Amino acid sequence: MQVTTIGVDLAKNGFQVHGITATEEVVFNRPLRRAQFLSFFAKLEPCLIGMESCSSAHHWARELTVLGHEVRLIPPMYVKPYVKRGKSDAIDAEAICEAVTRPTMRFVAIKTVEQQSLLSLHRARDLLVRQRTQLINNLRGLVAEFGIFIPRGLVRVIGFAEGITVGEVLDLPEIANEVIHNLCEQLMALHKRVRSYEDRVKQVAREDARVRLLRTIPGVGAVTASAIIASIGDGHQFRNGREFAA
Repeated sequence: MQVTTIGVDLAKNGFQVHGITATEEVVFNRPLRRAQFLSFFAKLEPCLIGMESCSSAHHWARELTVLGHEVRLIPPMYVKPYVKRGKSDAIDAEAICEAVTRPTMRFVAIKTVEQQSLLSLHRARDLLVRQRTQLINNLRGLVAEFGIFIPRGLVRVIGFAEGITVGEVLDLPEIANEVIHNLCEQLMALHKRVRSYEDRVKQVAREDARVRLLRTIPGVGAVTASAIIASIGDGHQFRNGREFAA
């Protein structure tokens, strides 16, 4: 029996595959180890493969496409209605297999390695910005307990931290000065790293024609434009601008 459609439930080291024929007869529903995954699909005739869009899905989609298969990535929320009973890997793989065949199903475009690389830059920057904000709030709250007020605004907080790191000593006990100095050093290091990521994003914005085109839209800068290019794949999954905006 020739398998025509396969649903794959991805994980870190183990995968569940559910395969059916053109008449929807189940051929297999079995687990695979990571080392077995590609060799298993290399032995099959080209078929339709569905996977939930997750952290590793784009990598495996590219690998399976090279083997000649047609791969479609589905948002996890669109798979849930097809789960018939309690959750398990086998049940999830079966649900994915059913969902990928629906004519009205909507799919996620497979990202290229370059797009994922750019997206990693944005994710790293976002993480550091959140850490910087947490550190700023902690620092402002800490010095406020000693009656020291740091005005709101990144520039003013960075200015305070810079003064501490270059040798300014507050009229506080040694322990407090040591803690504040360490926090300021950490804040300056985070701020420097965020700036380096932003400079890299601007470099990409100058080199990528698509980013330059998006930046002609009023209010769209280098960060937003490059994030769009990294996130949406080729954009062909959207029928119009309204659908993309939604």
